[in-house]
Amino acid sequence: MSTLNPKYITFDCYGTLIYFQMGPTARRVFEDRIAPEDMDQFIKDFSAYRLDEVLGDWKPYDQVVCNAVKRTCKRWGIEYRDDEGMIFYNAVPTWGPHPDVPEALARLATKFKLVGLTNAMDEQIPHNIEKLGAPFHAVYTAEQVQAYKPRLQGFEYMLEKLGCGPEDVLHVSSSLRYDLMSAHDMGIKNKVFVNRGHEPSTPFYEYHEVSDLSGLADLLGV
Repeated sequence: MSTLNPKYITFDCYGTLIYFQMGPTARRVFEDRIAPEDMDQFIKDFSAYRLDEVLGDWKPYDQVVCNAVKRTCKRWGIEYRDDEGMIFYNAVPTWGPHPDVPEALARLATKFKLVGLTNAMDEQIPHNIEKLGAPFHAVYTAEQVQAYKPRLQGFEYMLEKLGCGPEDVLHVSSSLRYDLMSAHDMGIKNKVFVNRGHEPSTPFYEYHEVSDLSGLADLLGV
């Protein structure tokens, strides 16, 4: 049984809890313009532009996604159609959890207060949280923060709202670049990397590693 006993377990939502389907959606939207053998690289480029779009001043997430789609299309020399960015934006609230998530979250909720810190709009995330089936103490969005992860502002906002320090939370994410590197820089020592294959493990950032959320529940002894 772990000695970890945080006041709050704070989660990244999309990718960590919610099955993030930007890649599968891109495969459907662009199957008429991108050859099957090129699709993996196209999706990687789309991901890179989404990250780049959130690093500056805050703007609504529909602009983030639409700009990223346009830039990816321009890089690949293919047509961008006006409605395509919104296909991705409108799909986000329909996405549900990874299969391992509901049972593990229910276990965790028996002992811990669960908190979400998400790069979402206020109108999007409630639909996703509802599909998780577990009670959340709070969910903080990029729209509320007026900044996206990996910027530190979201973590500052969350700690202020919770009225606690970095030592009081255990932050959980499947992304080093969006979450765990920033959590490390914020002095959050208790971290868990859910290795869903999005990014390579980078032990320098000092976290526990699990392969799915049931591993987190096991780690915490619930």
